[in-house]
Amino acid sequence: MDIFVLALSRFLAIYSILLIVRILLTWFPNVDWLSPPFSVLSQLTDPYLNLFRSIIPPLGGIDLSPILAFMLLSLLQTGLGQLAVAVTASSSAYL
Repeated sequence: MDIFVLALSRFLAIYSILLIVRILLTWFPNVDWLSPPFSVLSQLTDPYLNLFRSIIPPLGGIDLSPILAFMLLSLLQTGLGQLAVAVTASSSAYL
């Protein structure tokens, strides 16, 4: 169980970094989202961001979906941290 929680925590941390890179790249209008390095990043992050874009559509050209996306990722990471502590505490109680 510890390995699963650790792996999921690492995945969420890496995914957060990918989201940050994706968001920062949107500030550069010359980025070709169809070229290989950027298209992969877009394919990995856009489905998750589109979930939140359906809840809050872009307002006046400003996309607020990353705020909700990061809030949910933060909640998941916090929950995983608490789960890891609980699993560690319960496994040490059996020793």
